[in-house]
Amino acid sequence: MSTLWHGRFEGGAAEALMAFTVSLPYDRRLAYDDLACSRAHVRGLARSKIIGDDEADAVLAALDQVAEELAADTLAFEPTDEDIHTAVERRVTELAGPAGAKLHTGRSRTDQVATDLRLWTKRALTDVAVRTLALQQVLLDRAHGAGPAYLPGYTHMQQAQPVLLSHHLLAHGWALARDVDRLLDCRRRLDVSPLGAGALAGSSLPLEPDLTASDLGFSATFENSLDAVSDRDFVAESLFALSLLGIHLSRLGEEVVLWTTEEFGFAKLDDAYATGSSMLPQKKNPDIAELARGKAGRLIGNLTGFLATLKGLPLSYNRDLQEDKEPLFDSVDQLCFGLSALAGLYETLTFDTDRMRAAADTPYSAATDLAEMLVDQGTPFREAHAVVGALVRDSIERRVPLAELVAAHPALGAEGAALLAPGVAVGRRTTQGGAGPDPVARQLRRFERRVELDAERVG
Repeated sequence: MSTLWHGRFEGGAAEALMAFTVSLPYDRRLAYDDLACSRAHVRGLARSKIIGDDEADAVLAALDQVAEELAADTLAFEPTDEDIHTAVERRVTELAGPAGAKLHTGRSRTDQVATDLRLWTKRALTDVAVRTLALQQVLLDRAHGAGPAYLPGYTHMQQAQPVLLSHHLLAHGWALARDVDRLLDCRRRLDVSPLGAGALAGSSLPLEPDLTASDLGFSATFENSLDAVSDRDFVAESLFALSLLGIHLSRLGEEVVLWTTEEFGFAKLDDAYATGSSMLPQKKNPDIAELARGKAGRLIGNLTGFLATLKGLPLSYNRDLQEDKEPLFDSVDQLCFGLSALAGLYETLTFDTDRMRAAADTPYSAATDLAEMLVDQGTPFREAHAVVGALVRDSIERRVPLAELVAAHPALGAEGAALLAPGVAVGRRTTQGGAGPDPVARQLRRFERRVELDAERVG
């Protein structure tokens, strides 16, 4: 079995070796990036007079034909094609003859693979950012449409204070904004071309890495050839950004799971974004939300597994780095599916604002307002906290309405009891970024502008 390195070896590679090391089944998705990388390399070889213009034209024409065969799914792969890079070079040599054999001049698969993967990752992170922005837009639209609707806010899964529904939705939106920022930051940092680093030490040929980097759309060129071919920080960083995005999607999913239960009843799933039971006819299940929650573990596993792969590698390239692609490809795929599914789910979700309001209108949710009323009168907060806490305990233990006890309290009276009326507490939040109508109205404008600016940054 002939290989790219057969000259050094007597005999062919064992089938077991090829079966264990082959990466073509998954790295073939780098095909178009590999073609772009090869075109830039050929043009660079021609500029440097390492190959003639006629040879360059022949190889470029062969690369174009390979692209057509890939698009038509007619490219025949051979048993010796251990990866997409080998397959492309073999086919180019078949088409271009001796000129095709010059394609790999001054290049190693080491810098070639690193360049291809950076090109792919730049595009993939952009795609994920675009889909994240689409989900943010859905949350923004739903927040705009929520109007004065409010629900209980929770800490420790216990009702705490009422918040506007729009405020709650925007909380998820801001978390996703940080994800977009991280994705774009990763994209900026990985925008460095390794092409020209060779196997590990560069080349004695008159290559011009800066020009090939510009040709490929990279903003910078490697500074150190050893680092260039062994660096997979960009994969680890991308996996972290993708994992944290997945965790935020998990939290979005978890709330849908809770809110659509009979016990909460805050929301209802659209039929198109729910599933049924094979046994229980009455069921309507939030499978998208549950899978968003479940796949977060898979994304975390991709990150931690790859970090373990990296931790003990000496400079420079080691075959262990072949393990960079599958976790990255998988994380991108799962998030692209999940972002689109959750966007559709949230876009079609029906909120039961009456049920939300009824849950939020318990008088105990205004306990902090009572304490702050006492603070306004000059009472130290800890004393005010103790006074109101005692009233709440008395109300619960003696089963006396809290409003009645508050009205009878000399420092609270009717003014304090009025704070417990339905819908009053949510309107009293006035601080920047708070959950009341005025700060939320300002927040909506800021978030809308943030989405617009991030869309421009994504490009």
